[in-house]
Amino acid sequence: SAKDMKHRLGFLLQKSDSCDYSSSQGKKEKISSSQRVSQEEVRKWADSLENLIHHDRGLAAFRAFLKSEYSEENIEFWVSCEDYKKTKSPAKLSPKARKIYDEFISVQATKEVNLDSCTREKTCHNMLEPTLSCFDEAQRKIFTLMEKDSYRRFLKSPYYLDLISPPGAGCGPENCKRSHTHTLDCNSNIISQCA
Repeated sequence: SAKDMKHRLGFLLQKSDSCDYSSSQGKKEKISSSQRVSQEEVRKWADSLENLIHHDRGLAAFRAFLKSEYSEENIEFWVSCEDYKKTKSPAKLSPKARKIYDEFISVQATKEVNLDSCTREKTCHNMLEPTLSCFDEAQRKIFTLMEKDSYRRFLKSPYYLDLISPPGAGCGPENCKRSHTHTLDCNSNIISQCA
C-alpha cells in the first residue's frame, strides 16, 4: 500500500542519511551533485516511458517501483534486449541470445515475461539463427505492456511523486528550500541504491 511504501521510503531515507554522514565531506559533495535530478528532467519522464527509461535515474526509479510490485522482469528483459543489440562480436550473439531466452521467454524461465503465444513462437524460431533483431518483437510487446500498465501506475506512485513534488511541500517555512533539496538528493540516493 502507499502507506507501507512511504514508511519504507522513510526508513531508507534515514539509512541513506547515516551512510552520507559516515563518508568524507568531499565524497559526500561529489555524490549529491552527481545524483541530483533536475525538476525539468523529472517532468519529462511523465511525457513518455521512453523518456523515463532512457534516463539513468528514471530507469532506476522505474525499476525500484517495479520491484515493489514484484514485476521487475519486464524492465530487466527490456534492458537485456537493449544490451544484446549492442553486441559487436557475432560469436557472442548465440550464447547471449540463449541466456535471454532461457531467463525470460522459455516456458521454464526464471523471470518469464508475459508474451502471447504467437510472439513467443516467433522468438523461439528466431533462436535457430540469432541476429541482433531476434528479440525486437518481444521487446516491443513488453514495452507496450509496461507503457499501458505499470508506467501509468508509476506516475501516480511515491517513486515519482516524491521527486516531482513542488519545493516546500510538507515542510515548515523556516527550512523549506533546504528540506526539499535534501529530499530530492535522498530520493536520488534511494534510486541509485536500487539500481
